[in-house]
Amino acid sequence: MIGRPRAHHREVGSTNAVARELAAAGAPHGTLVTADHQTAGRGRSDRTWQAAPGSSVLMSVVVRPADPLLSLRAAVAVAEVAERGQGATGGPGGASPLVGIKWPNDVLIDGRKVCGILVEGRPQEEWAVLGIGLNVLPAAFPPELNATALDDGRTVEETLAALLERLEDRLAGEDALEAWRARDALLGRPVAWDGGEGTAAGVDESGALLVDTADGRVALDAGEVHLDPLG
Repeated sequence: MIGRPRAHHREVGSTNAVARELAAAGAPHGTLVTADHQTAGRGRSDRTWQAAPGSSVLMSVVVRPADPLLSLRAAVAVAEVAERGQGATGGPGGASPLVGIKWPNDVLIDGRKVCGILVEGRPQEEWAVLGIGLNVLPAAFPPELNATALDDGRTVEETLAALLERLEDRLAGEDALEAWRARDALLGRPVAWDGGEGTAAGVDESGALLVDTADGRVALDAGEVHLDPLG
């Protein structure tokens, strides 16, 4: 069961770091680490994750065995929680016009980041740690972050409970690719990355980002892409 056992900290360096230690020591699938505040929260590419104390879901969960689509499954679960909070009626595939997913790990509301996801682990030992930072309560975010919060009337604990429920279903095997594709924030848009540029064309069955370039279609299985301001 996702969320049990749970270790909660008033303040911690990084929930992912704590969860990795627990996983390496044999913690079972579903073990959850949460915190009111992180002093060394991290995102992808060694970026820091900033959140005012008590304003966000800051969690990491041990997942066994490691799942190659873990990040995508988690993003869909977060998007579903955000959509319910926004009262969205949904569009094709249940997608909300307000909520999107930016490959590989960001959930957006109206184009602004509300959640970041970081997956770490040891595939050879068949475990991974899924870290999620989800802004719940409004805060004064630095402009350069282009961030927002759910701000939907739910408390952090209520949002955590809703998220754990959706994660339970998504990690148990519910199809995630089509649900992810219905919320793809990059589809059809010009993107650039270190080494190339093109037009985002969705994701393949492995979760890699497909991009149509002048030299043909390529698949990106790691790294980071940006919307091309010149496109």
